[in-house]
Amino acid sequence: MSTIAKFEEIICWKEARLLNQLIRKYVSERRFENDFRLINQILGSAGSIMDNIAEGFERGGNKEFVQFLYFAKGSCAELRSQSFRALDAKFISQSEFDFIYEKTEKISYLIFKLIQYLKNSEIKRYKFK
Repeated sequence: MSTIAKFEEIICWKEARLLNQLIRKYVSERRFENDFRLINQILGSAGSIMDNIAEGFERGGNKEFVQFLYFAKGSCAELRSQSFRALDAKFISQSEFDFIYEKTEKISYLIFKLIQYLKNSEIKRYKFK
């Protein structure tokens, strides 16, 4: 695997950014009426995915990066749950929900694979000392 120099190169961060843009578009179209609590929560969790990936990367160590990746993974689940609430309130359509659901599942999987890679890298590094 090649070395990643900037968090902007990480695939799961790129995917999270695109999802964040989509969520922001839905909210800016005033679909969520006056449900300001859900608006803040859904925007917060969508942004939190990409922000935690970035912050963890910038911390400079695998252990902290993994910790922040778990936070990002949790934010994916939070966004998925909030999407159910948006669907139930008819703020988004079934097809829009399905797309968000698929994207959060994909991002969560990519984060999980990155966590596995980082954990295996640590084990290999320490085995040979």
